[in-house]
Amino acid sequence: MKKLTESVYYTGVLNPGMRVFDVIMRTEYGTSYNSYVVKGAEKTAVIEAAHLQFATQFEDELHEALGDTVPDYLVLNHTEPDHSGCVARLTERYPQLILVVSPAAAIYIKKITNRADLNLQIVRDGDTLDLGGKTLRFINAPLLHWPDSMFTWLEEENILFSCDFLGCHFCEPAVYDHQITYYDKYWEAVQYYYACIFGPFAPYVQKGLEKTASLDIKMVCPSHGPVLTAASQIRPVMDYYREQSSPPQRSHKLIPLFYCTAYGNTKLIAEAVRRGILNVYPDADAEAYNIIEHDMAGLASIMNGSDAFLIGALTINREAAPPVWQLLSYIDAVNIPKRPVALFGSFGWSGEAFPHIAERLASVKCAVFERQFKLNFVPTGEDLEAAEAFGEQFARTL
Repeated sequence: MKKLTESVYYTGVLNPGMRVFDVIMRTEYGTSYNSYVVKGAEKTAVIEAAHLQFATQFEDELHEALGDTVPDYLVLNHTEPDHSGCVARLTERYPQLILVVSPAAAIYIKKITNRADLNLQIVRDGDTLDLGGKTLRFINAPLLHWPDSMFTWLEEENILFSCDFLGCHFCEPAVYDHQITYYDKYWEAVQYYYACIFGPFAPYVQKGLEKTASLDIKMVCPSHGPVLTAASQIRPVMDYYREQSSPPQRSHKLIPLFYCTAYGNTKLIAEAVRRGILNVYPDADAEAYNIIEHDMAGLASIMNGSDAFLIGALTINREAAPPVWQLLSYIDAVNIPKRPVALFGSFGWSGEAFPHIAERLASVKCAVFERQFKLNFVPTGEDLEAAEAFGEQFARTL
């Protein structure tokens, strides 16, 4: 437990050993499950809970801050289990506890706790809660990064409890940003966290920044990572979010080609298709990437930011090669619908990779080009001319 102000306490727990979060995120620098206590003259609120794995530590932190005080409210800015894992235990310990949640969170928390008898208070944008000289105002923040997300603003102290927004998976013993020892690693964590968590929700990031623009924020208390202060990282982190969420300004089309090749045949086709694209759009950024030679997260960023893209595959055991599926697992399903995509490649015995990939892309509502360019084994000169024509045909549809 650490005292942030005379009425606000940090009651989170540290998890420095975590190395993977939510299956796909690397957490090289661990994480924290941040929780806070706000004491008013009449009522006390806990803001956020913690992962069930750390329930005992969390309860110890709470007891240190609360003493014999029984909390009146638990504000859940978001109900993902790393925030809400301890909720069922808390409601058993404090039966009168009122859970303050958004309308969507009211649905989720019942399923997460398997409790239909929770004492819920549903709040909407602009609603307030008076603790006695301390006022909590709730700011609707959907898809930052779940539909249930909201911010909580402590009016008298100018503190924003920002949920996952502006946070990161980074764990050092100090609570505050100005006490960070390894700033380069902290910023690496901020950037990676934004890319994984908020990158797909750029328009909502813009709305979240707009909703907080009029607030005179002295302190940001996120759900993960250090507490941010006005004198240190609030402005740099907000500026980074603003920069990353702004629509890209470019004067030419981004049409990348991603491929896997065993013996170089699909590479030859990729180069020919690329020539065809450039015949139509000479200034296009139409780089051809051999998937296994590049960082997967970097390729995913290019794919998700493209105007259109192409996938080149070979077939192994009646299936696309694993690197292709790995790249496609990074598709931004929120923003990818209607994105033009075309398929090409060489196969040996059979060519099942192509319909399987097309089915996957159609399932996330990509605009899959009706033609596929596929051929058996080694392309001839005529084949490569046809591949170039295929690239031109696809480009003309954009």
